Amino acid sequence: MKKKVDYTLHPIGSVESSILNREDAPSQGNEGAPDAWISVNKNVAEGLDGIKVGEQLIILTWFHQSKRDVLKLHPRWDKNNPLTGVFATRSPDRPNPIGLHQVKVLQIKDNRIKVASLEAIDGTPVIDIKPVI
Repeated sequence: MKKKVDYTLHPIGSVESSILNREDAPSQGNEGAPDAWISVNKNVAEGLDGIKVGEQLIILTWFHQSKRDVLKLHPRWDKNNPLTGVFATRSPDRPNPIGLHQVKVLQIKDNRIKVASLEAIDGTPVIDIKPVI
């Protein structure tokens, strides 16, 4: 008998940003995204040990306001672009709305990391943090 696998994600923290709604978020971090804080839950904060200011990280987020039933769209919401499958785009609207953000660490304070140019909106759940290698 096969063992049942649990695919439940548990956020490890959240984004604290001056971007308050989806419409104000740039499509990419290098398109004017503000610096933001990632607040990590205290029960997993020990996992931040070893992260240093100046390092590049990959932040994985859950785009909690995304549409999960979208499979094709006009890239960058431009009707002049042909309809394209979401897996060929970086659209936040997709069946599993996982965000991928490469950021630079600016500051570390207790269970919080300040990062440069994060395009996620305030309150976005963080599901993982990984080093860039």
